[in-house]
Amino acid sequence: MSTSHTQGHHNQGIAMALAAALLFGASTPIAKLLLADTSPWMLAALLYLGSGIGLASLRAFRALRGVASSPRLQPGEWRWLAGAIACGGVAAPVLLMAGLSHMPATGASLLLNLESVFTALLAWFVFRENFDRRIALGMLAIVMGSVVLSWPGQSAALGWASLWPALAVVGACLGWALDNNLTRKVALSDAGFIAMSKGLVAGSVNLLLALLLGAQWPTWPIVAASGLLGFASYGVSLVLFVLALRHLGTARSGAYFAVAPFFGAVLAVLLLGEALTLGLVLAGGLMAWGVWLHVSERHDHLHTHGALQHDHGHVHGGPGDDGHHDHVHTPPLPPGTRHSHAHAHAALSHQHAHVPDAHHRHRHD
Repeated sequence: MSTSHTQGHHNQGIAMALAAALLFGASTPIAKLLLADTSPWMLAALLYLGSGIGLASLRAFRALRGVASSPRLQPGEWRWLAGAIACGGVAAPVLLMAGLSHMPATGASLLLNLESVFTALLAWFVFRENFDRRIALGMLAIVMGSVVLSWPGQSAALGWASLWPALAVVGACLGWALDNNLTRKVALSDAGFIAMSKGLVAGSVNLLLALLLGAQWPTWPIVAASGLLGFASYGVSLVLFVLALRHLGTARSGAYFAVAPFFGAVLAVLLLGEALTLGLVLAGGLMAWGVWLHVSERHDHLHTHGALQHDHGHVHGGPGDDGHHDHVHTPPLPPGTRHSHAHAHAALSHQHAHVPDAHHRHRHD
């Protein structure tokens, strides 16, 4: 097993997670402009629908061109996707809106930092994903940077009328954390289909709720702008995040994605002319340190892969080969050809640097 193969996939996963964070973070300052002409709940619905419809249109276009689709969900994987959609696409947005309607946005922003914490804790202690003190410290640094970024001013009172609005936002964070961990269970399947399904279901539910609560349908230019923003910041971003899950595991992908608020704040400075504050600089430093701790991780030990059979896209030879797919094809495929089919991995014991990607989910006792 070549260390360069593993490092290459590690770097790809980092790039995908950070790109997902950048796209999602960009939605905050742009959505702030759109909120002048539509309600928050209606905007959430349009963003999700833009994601789902945009990805569905892209899939249809690829099908017309004869481009082969990625592997489909296996029969036993549908329950994981359904659970992810229910937790992160339906329950979490409803809980967030319920909480936001009875508490200031500053307090809600602070509580939303719990998503990455819950994601990591569930990955580590429920789904048994490997971590060490270095990874935990990096996660803490990134979260603290996010807290600094969203901390209200000394004179700003949180003004929570009661405890339940805060608990609703905490529940939303837990819903998205469950979503992240359940999505990891299907991350080897078609990332576009996963993201499209979440967008269409979440968008439809939020649209229905928005209309029932009396929200007005905005003008068509606002609808189009919201849809395009949703396609990029929710759709493409989620596809990249699912791909990152394959290469990095849940906790590490969630840590990189947690820098999204920093990207959003920087874009607000550049696009909206907001002030460059000491808090933004401090948050950037903490997040950069946390990302460096993760990027420079080296987890290397003798480990055993049990016999496994599954179906996902992979490459033999050339760029993209992860070194775990040495089965024979008749007739042979040109090196570097990405393809998908059911294949078996024989039991194997070896030693190399790795992260908890799709092929390294072994226990650490």
